[in-house]
Amino acid sequence: MTFWLEVFASFLLATGGLFILIGALGMVKLPDFYTRMHAPTKATTLGIGCILVASVMLHALRGEGLSIQELVISLFLFITAPVSAYMVAKAALQRRTPFREGTRNEQMSEDILERRSQNRTP
Repeated sequence: MTFWLEVFASFLLATGGLFILIGALGMVKLPDFYTRMHAPTKATTLGIGCILVASVMLHALRGEGLSIQELVISLFLFITAPVSAYMVAKAALQRRTPFREGTRNEQMSEDILERRSQNRTP
């Protein structure tokens, strides 16, 4: 039984590393600020989650009991990553950070700015 748990933990570690690599490549390759935000908030968060779950499993397997530190780190990460991404995106919209030309995001930005100008005029 412990062999299969170790195999599963190894699978989680490899999967987590792959997700982190994909997140890092996304930070480099994606075209504009708004699409680059998805790399660390989605892929990297999932990668760290896989690694922390594997760590909890291996600590329990070694007889050290349930490691509360990894669970707290996971909870903190899954709560703060989406909130921080939302706040950074909101700040970028307020600063009018440009979108890449030809994307749907550019059209959405124009629609948002048009609605704001209509709401401000009495």
